[in-house]
Amino acid sequence: MKSELNVLLRLSAPMIATQFFIMGMGFVDTAMSGQYSSLDLAGVAMGGVILWPLFMLFAGVLTALTPMVSQHVGGGRRLAVGALIQQGIWVAMIFGVILFLLVRISEPLLILFDVAPEAVSIAMAYLKAASWGCPAVMLYVTLRYACEGLGQTLLPMLIAGTTLPINAGLNYVLIYGLFGAPELGGEGCGWATAITMWFELGVMLLVIRRPWLRNTGLFERVLKPKLATIKSILQVGLPIGMTMFLEMTVFSLVSLLVGSIGIAAIGANTIGGNLNWFVFVIPMALGSAASIRVGYHVGAKDYALAAKVARLSVLISATYAFLASLVLVLGREVLPRIYTSDPAVLVLTAEVLLIVAAYQFFDCTQATIIGALRGYKDTQYPMIISIIGYWLIALPVGTILGWGLLGWNLGVLGFWIGLGCGVGFVALFAIVRLYRTSRDVDRIARFSRI
Repeated sequence: MKSELNVLLRLSAPMIATQFFIMGMGFVDTAMSGQYSSLDLAGVAMGGVILWPLFMLFAGVLTALTPMVSQHVGGGRRLAVGALIQQGIWVAMIFGVILFLLVRISEPLLILFDVAPEAVSIAMAYLKAASWGCPAVMLYVTLRYACEGLGQTLLPMLIAGTTLPINAGLNYVLIYGLFGAPELGGEGCGWATAITMWFELGVMLLVIRRPWLRNTGLFERVLKPKLATIKSILQVGLPIGMTMFLEMTVFSLVSLLVGSIGIAAIGANTIGGNLNWFVFVIPMALGSAASIRVGYHVGAKDYALAAKVARLSVLISATYAFLASLVLVLGREVLPRIYTSDPAVLVLTAEVLLIVAAYQFFDCTQATIIGALRGYKDTQYPMIISIIGYWLIALPVGTILGWGLLGWNLGVLGFWIGLGCGVGFVALFAIVRLYRTSRDVDRIARFSRI
């Protein structure tokens, strides 16, 4: 297994860096808007709870390209990859338009959850600006997932690494109104995000004509939409997108529910969530790498090796979770200072981080487990347990504890305890599913025919 460990690390290292760069954009938006004002921090945070779950829904569907491409490669069907990517592009163009429209009409949702009106105004300015980048980012992620399915994970990393400082620079100019630009505050983060999304697509289009992509037949001719292939992408991808959406939506709903508690609670929840996502990046990327390798071995019909790769990836993730928990506990009073100097927010965030640290073992491992399941194209079951874990456990328990409906009024801490309970449920049932799927040849063969 040493060779597979090396391959997993070689694939996952650039993917981890890519995810860090992507998350870095959210970090930069949050930190820079927070340094501008607490109100702009709240507005950008509320905009983010609308934008990023919707983005993950549509981008998650397109994630199906990664295991589908890797299974083609493992099965020696490389020329089928180009046609598959083209059909993914058709899907991405439709998704880009839908995402653009949904983001721009989301104000009633913020009002429904009783978010402070001044924060709603900033959130909608941020969202309307960012929406102009939605078509570009959908096309970009399609090409990115195709590259990763081919085992080419370095290129997306380089692109993401280039765009992070560009996004930070644009934020600085547009938030504070430097070099003749208008001083836009939180809205400036939205325009910086949109410009960065188009930049990512532009760079990807300049560099994708590499031999490893040309020999898939991608550039030979333009294919019309093929309903059978699009159906396969949706069949594999919709459960992935829904799983990501359900998870992020619960975090977003928690943010909206916390929004009625007060500005300090919003700040603590935002910072805690942001740090939690940073910790989450590594197991999520490791899961993506496991999806590629499991898919490759399934395509080659080496089911025993696919199972070994899945187990190895989960072991690595569990070890990382332990180390991440220590960092969060030890740094709970220092890390929040990156975002704010507000004493009330700092004290509350330190308490939130103790809860975040406590459930890292479950959160990190479930991310990698579900990634490995995607390699088998086993995507519907994770969606089901996500519905139960996040919507029937995490959200109700969090609301009861956070709003004190049964007498335990724990505020923002109660919502995070609820999230921990839901994530624990998902992790438990996901590991059982991975164990059974990896040993069921008939199930693997059935999924691989999709």
